[in-house]
Amino acid sequence: MENRSGTMRKNIISLFSFLVVVLLLTSCGRDESGQLVGVMDRPTWNGINPYGMVYVPSGTLHIGQSDQDVFNTYTQKPKSISIQGFYMDDTEVTNNEYRQFVHWVRDSIAHTIMGDFKEDDFGNEQLDWEYELDYSSEDLDEMYYEGDMMLNGKRELDTKQYEYKYQWIDWKKAAHDKTSSVRSNLIEEESVEIFPDTLVWIRDFAYSYNEPYTRNYFWHPSFDDYPVVGVNWKQAKAFTHWRTQLWNSFRGEAEPNSEEFRLPTESEWEYAARGGREMAPYPWGGYYVRNAKGCLLANFKPGRGNYPEDGGLYTVKADAYFANDYGLYNMAGNVAEWTESAYHPNAYSHVHDLNPDLKYDAKEDDPANFKRKVIRGGSWKDVAYFLQTGTRHWEYQDTTKSYVGFRCALTFLGRSINDF
Repeated sequence: MENRSGTMRKNIISLFSFLVVVLLLTSCGRDESGQLVGVMDRPTWNGINPYGMVYVPSGTLHIGQSDQDVFNTYTQKPKSISIQGFYMDDTEVTNNEYRQFVHWVRDSIAHTIMGDFKEDDFGNEQLDWEYELDYSSEDLDEMYYEGDMMLNGKRELDTKQYEYKYQWIDWKKAAHDKTSSVRSNLIEEESVEIFPDTLVWIRDFAYSYNEPYTRNYFWHPSFDDYPVVGVNWKQAKAFTHWRTQLWNSFRGEAEPNSEEFRLPTESEWEYAARGGREMAPYPWGGYYVRNAKGCLLANFKPGRGNYPEDGGLYTVKADAYFANDYGLYNMAGNVAEWTESAYHPNAYSHVHDLNPDLKYDAKEDDPANFKRKVIRGGSWKDVAYFLQTGTRHWEYQDTTKSYVGFRCALTFLGRSINDF
C-alpha cells in the first residue's frame, strides 16, 4: 500500500510540475523556462478562401506569342517562367460589384459632410438614400446638381465628386533608396475620381447609336452581372485598395490580415488564362474559336463583323460561356482586362523568370509612352487574334474604354495547396 501511495504521490507531483511549465510557457505569451521555444502568443493562420475567387496553383509556363505571329516573336521572345500561387476573381468585376465601391465612396462623403464619418467602421455606415434621408435638408445640398446644372428640375447626385483617396508604400523605392531614413518619403498618395465613364459608349464609336448604353449600362438592373467598363487603370487600382480595406475591416485585428487585393501581373494573367494547358492558344485549349458543333466559344467579333453570332451584340454576363480548367470565365473575349504591368515591347527579354513583372507608376507629366499598361484577353469588339492567351496589347493608364474591364488577384501565402 505504501509503495502504491508513493507512486501516486509522484504522479501527482509530476502532473503538477507539467501544468506549472505549461502555464509558464503560455502566460503573457512568454517563455520563462530559459528555453528557445519561439513567441507563444502568435495568432493562428488557417488560410482564406475569398468569395468569388478561385485558386491558381504555383507552376511554370512558357510565355510568348504563338508561332503564327512570326513578327511579334522577334520582340516578344518565348521564355520559361515560374509563378507563385494566387487567387483570381472567377469573373470580371461586374457593374453591381463596382457599384458597392461607388456607394461606399458616396456614403463616406455624406458622413464626412455630416461630421460622423468613422474610419474604424469601414463599410458599415451605409445610408438609405431612398427612404431615410430627408431630401429637404440642406446638409447634403452640395452633393447634388444645382441651378442650371439640373435637368428638368430633377434632383440628382453629382458623381464628379466621388473621389477616393488612398496611400501605399513604394516598395521598390524603399529597397533601392538606402539614403532615405524617413518613412514618409516612401508613402505615395492618390486621389481618384472613381465613377465609371459612361460616355465611352458614344466616344468609342463614331456615327454609331449607343446612347441607350450610356444611359443604362451602369444603372439598369438588367446589366448588374455584366462586366463594368469605362474604368481606367487608376480607378481599377483604387478599387483593389478599397477591397483590401473592406476585407481587413471584416477580419479585424484578432486575425493576421491577408495579402492585398491587386490587379494581376501580365504573366499571372497569361498563366491563369491557359488553365493549366501548356502552350494553349486559347483558354479552352483548342486551336479554334468554335467547338465541334460549330458554336462560338467566346464573345468577340467573328468573321467580318457579325457581332451577335456569338450570342452577344455588346458585352455579355460575366459568367457566360464555359469556364477554363481553373474555373475562370471569359479569359478570352467579353472585355479586355487591365493588368498591373507596364507595357514594353521587349519586356520578355529583361524581366526575371521568377514571378516576372514590369512596374512603373507613371506621373502626370511623364511622356505618353510611360503611361502604357498591358491589357489582355481581347474583347467583344476584337477579332479572334486578340483572344489568344499569348497576345499582348496596351492602353494608356488614364484612358477609359467600353471594352476594357478588370478582375482582381490575391497572392497565396504559404506552401502551394498541391503540397498538402
